[in-house]
Amino acid sequence: MFQFGFNMFPEIPRPFNMTYKCYSVAMFPGNERQDVERGGKIIMPPSALEQLTRLNINYPMLFKLVNKKTNRTTHCGVLEFVADEGKVYLPLWMMHNLVLSEGDLVQMESISLPVGTFSKFQPLNPDFLDITNPKAVLENCLRSYACLTTGDVIAVKYNQKAYELCVLETKPGNAISIIECDMNVEFAAPVGYKEPERFKKEEEEMSIDPADLMPEPSGFVAFRGAGNRLDGKKRKDSSSSDSHVSKPTYVKGIPDYDYEIGTLNFIRRTLKTKEKENDDNEEFKAFSGTGFSLRARQ
Repeated sequence: MFQFGFNMFPEIPRPFNMTYKCYSVAMFPGNERQDVERGGKIIMPPSALEQLTRLNINYPMLFKLVNKKTNRTTHCGVLEFVADEGKVYLPLWMMHNLVLSEGDLVQMESISLPVGTFSKFQPLNPDFLDITNPKAVLENCLRSYACLTTGDVIAVKYNQKAYELCVLETKPGNAISIIECDMNVEFAAPVGYKEPERFKKEEEEMSIDPADLMPEPSGFVAFRGAGNRLDGKKRKDSSSSDSHVSKPTYVKGIPDYDYEIGTLNFIRRTLKTKEKENDDNEEFKAFSGTGFSLRARQ
């Protein structure tokens, strides 16, 4: 008779399916457990560990939580087996996702999830953008999580402030395991975020003619005067009296050969004052003066 030192028929993992009363971590007796509140793992009773060992389930231990009243589901890991018998303690954000109150029943089932490769998050408050490096903060927070579920709203605590993020998308499935994985993380625009308005420059500044920045011609300028009609009407070929003044030609790239060392020349655009503009807009009236007769009237 032959005897072999190994098991030719290994045990097939059997599912774990139990119902517990759930409570928030704040109800856990003893010291406050911030490590549970900031992560995605729960506290289970010692009897659950004994039963899981006999069932020979796969590691890491991942569970599917179901609220039968609302048909809400999520997934989690386990941190410790120190809870009272018949009770489990969940993070507050997880109870909100399952719509559970203190003492409600929750069904737990062991499950095996694929390793995550991609996840996308959407902050529920634009204040999340105030963080200098939000991606690093999120990656540090996800170290306390065992898995992610599409549609869950997780809580990220940073600088004594909690930020809520919605899990928009996960790949390769709606629920993934993030233990020892290389996962790409993306962010969507926060809820209520508005892009800052870009200040547009005024049209006058955008349409500046380089010839206007050139210095005014000095010395004698031919035909600088303005012509007038005898009937007092404006000329058709000009809208203002300054149209005859020719602008200096602007040539790009020619240096100032008359520059003197130690002097600075600031070329500024001279804007017309309102009074000068009003004077230019006044219409010319021919023969508007008073007349005198050489012969004195009797």
